[in-house]
Amino acid sequence: MVMLEFLKHLDRDLRDALLAQLRNLWTHASTALEGNTLTLGETAFVLEEGLTISGKPLKDHIEVTGHARAIDLIYRLVEKGVDLMDDDLFALHQTVQTEQIVDVYKPLGAWKVEPNSTVIVDGNKQIVFEYASPKDVPVLMKAWQDFFARINKEKALDKEKVLSCYVELHAAFVRIHPFWDGNGRMARLLANIPVLKAGFPPIIIPQERRREYIQALSKYHLAVGTITAGDDLLPAIDKLDDFKRFCQECWFESLKLVDEVHKQQRKRGQ
Repeated sequence: MVMLEFLKHLDRDLRDALLAQLRNLWTHASTALEGNTLTLGETAFVLEEGLTISGKPLKDHIEVTGHARAIDLIYRLVEKGVDLMDDDLFALHQTVQTEQIVDVYKPLGAWKVEPNSTVIVDGNKQIVFEYASPKDVPVLMKAWQDFFARINKEKALDKEKVLSCYVELHAAFVRIHPFWDGNGRMARLLANIPVLKAGFPPIIIPQERRREYIQALSKYHLAVGTITAGDDLLPAIDKLDDFKRFCQECWFESLKLVDEVHKQQRKRGQ
């Protein structure tokens, strides 16, 4: 069983329960942000019982089981403490991106081969924002991996620094958008590695705050523009302040879960 700092001093049953709660919440929130229709309770049922929910799409069941396996991969990467290689990212993408499409233009576990973009609404204007060009992705992702490696070497990160690491890794990854699909789920998983390594529970973006999440990232995208090979990953970093405040607020739920389980442990000792 994974032994993270926030699991220490807990009895085995409470450790298992806390890990299950975090897995269920993290999986439900991240997949729901992308349109998955399973509720938190249904997600927990699927993951714990291995059964399907009547009337819900099969793809939604596959998505949540894939995301749960991806969390296990993230825990293993935290335990190893190694830097991220292309193969690590590709393996995670294959786990997250469970939709099996036989299409050379939608590669699974490989960098994108076609451009991708999103529509950002700015006031009364709709803007098509382009992510990084496929030809620039290998160079940009090498820069992102180097950035991750620098963070990975830091010791004893405090809560404020950990939050900054999450925000910056998340924003830089989404700005590149290196895969044809699954980039949001990948970013929300990978950016939590330094959070977990520092001894904190994951930062989880709730589905109920999807609009704020998109707006905060879109604001930064519009401020800095499309990234190309050789550009700074995070120019005008002060423009991420709104996203940082948003992520700090979202962190409350997982911190609360950990606090409640530790309170339960202390009661056992009385």
